[in-house]
Amino acid sequence: MMDLNKIVRVHAPATVANMVCGFDVLGFAVAAPYDEMQARFISTPGVTIVNADHYNLPTNPAQNVAGAALLAMLEECEPGIGIELTIKKNIKPGSGVGSSAASAAGAVVVANILLDHRFDKVDLVRFAMNGEKLASGVKHADNIAPCIYGGVTLIRSIFPLDIIALTPPDLYVTIVHPQIEVRTSDARSILKQQIYLKDAIKQFGNVAGLVAGLLQKDYALIGRSLEDVLVEPVRSILIPGFDAIKSESLAAGALGGGISGSGPSIFMLSESESTALAVEKAMKKVCENLALSHHTYVTNINNTGIKEVDSLSF
Repeated sequence: MMDLNKIVRVHAPATVANMVCGFDVLGFAVAAPYDEMQARFISTPGVTIVNADHYNLPTNPAQNVAGAALLAMLEECEPGIGIELTIKKNIKPGSGVGSSAASAAGAVVVANILLDHRFDKVDLVRFAMNGEKLASGVKHADNIAPCIYGGVTLIRSIFPLDIIALTPPDLYVTIVHPQIEVRTSDARSILKQQIYLKDAIKQFGNVAGLVAGLLQKDYALIGRSLEDVLVEPVRSILIPGFDAIKSESLAAGALGGGISGSGPSIFMLSESESTALAVEKAMKKVCENLALSHHTYVTNINNTGIKEVDSLSF
């Protein structure tokens, strides 16, 4: 029975997809920024979306990534359920840190709490990928999975879904977001459709090395595995100052990093907060020299994923 007085609120974190070499298979959640979402039952069946920010995103659920995810979820529920979803986006759309994933994943998680946790995490990822398909034309889970699971996730397979949660060592994350937009669909359209075998072998080695480094808490191995020979050389041309930001960040002590998702944000991993702050300073300097408007974040890996803030009945 629907309790029309119950309200559930969650924070849905930003995420970094690919982790340089793990295109569409690796990602991690960060502590900040995060979207704020609220759900409640309403008497009108279906999904009603309320925007609580200035981005003016579609309120037609079929045209909104959160709505598309939630509609897929309600297809597997009894008919007649109505949910009002209020979204306050703090993760700028098109920023490259999982804005669409936070919306889609946050929507199904907050609704699932409202529905007394009837679906498991794999189901939630499956529903949320419908939002990513709306955003980019492709179902992928490298932002969705860490947003829901927290920490670092490895998506071994999409069909069927096979998600492995990895336990990373303590890592600090520095992110610079140049104030330009790179659409995920555009960033995918420029990728090469064929690759050389020698490049594939190198990429396989880096992905395996990165996973091993995370599990063994081997910072040096993590650092030397953060290399992408397939995607970054193509996508980096869309981001002003990319090469300089990366080289100056490494000089400041970062373990490594690269494009966050499809960009334009760039992330770097560090062993300590002091190094992460030094990396932020280096990033800012490059952007200022280029007269490039930007935002920066210094945060850490979020091991819990989407967090329920409070559930209350009036």
